[in-house]
Amino acid sequence: MADELNAAKRTALIFPGQGSQYVGMAKDWYEASSRARDMFEKANRILGFDISKLCFEGPEEELRQTAATQPAIFLHSAVAFSLTAEKSYPIPNGFDAVAGHSLGEYSALYAGGAIDFENALSLVGLRGKLMQQAGTARHGTMAAVVGLDEKVVESVCAEASVNGFVQPANYNSPGQTVISGDVGNVRSAMVIAKSKGAKIVKELVVSGAFHSPLMEAAREDLEKAIIDAEIRNAKVPVYANVTAAPVRGADEIREALISQLTNPVRWSESVLNMYNDGVRRFVEIGPGKVLQGLVKRTVPDAEITGYDKLTEAGIVAE
Repeated sequence: MADELNAAKRTALIFPGQGSQYVGMAKDWYEASSRARDMFEKANRILGFDISKLCFEGPEEELRQTAATQPAIFLHSAVAFSLTAEKSYPIPNGFDAVAGHSLGEYSALYAGGAIDFENALSLVGLRGKLMQQAGTARHGTMAAVVGLDEKVVESVCAEASVNGFVQPANYNSPGQTVISGDVGNVRSAMVIAKSKGAKIVKELVVSGAFHSPLMEAAREDLEKAIIDAEIRNAKVPVYANVTAAPVRGADEIREALISQLTNPVRWSESVLNMYNDGVRRFVEIGPGKVLQGLVKRTVPDAEITGYDKLTEAGIVAE
């Protein structure tokens, strides 16, 4: 009976976004597998710089730059997924859905069979460069707000959007929202949020106002690349950031990727929708454990695990 119940659990693979990077990331996967080494070497060629050295040795300051962070996280996630899949995937019955937080949506699409490694990495590399450039062209910032309902945060942003702009950027979990916009407006919103009873209000160290209209400068070139890229129908539902709803068609996927650049990530709603669609097991694949914490706060009774390190996936070095 226990085996039958375990087999009935639907599984979603979830993939982290920017902020989960760390010096030394994916080094154990690289050292353990020729396939991982091949993927890193291919990435070095595609990106035009030594991403493997940056992942393994840093420096941390350089790894935190958006143009480097995004391909580094995607690469770690892609390698971890590819190796676990190659080893007959150590999850009962494979997986039923995928989702990724912001940048992680590209990793999810790779895992879901909608885009191959080379095309995904090329798009991620371009996305990182364009977002960093957009942040330099129009300086913005982001802040985490903890302890307020999302509707209250939305009203706070509306109140603070005078002679500038601020909006929710990431609906991460119940009571945790990240806001994004012009520096002065974000800081005004932080003061208002504290006055409304927020438990924690913290400005983030970022290179731009992600998931807001301040990223519009990056949109045109990224949109063209996404339209030109080879994208297929996904093999499993992909819960899109912008709608929190499952998509599978190539055209839907393109539209979702283009829209997410300047629109909020509806992560908590995505998790709830997956749960309501029968998912009871969430597996984070890639660096860190950020998404595991967000899922735990959103659907506490779900089974939650992750594959950051090689040993967590139960894979033995070749």
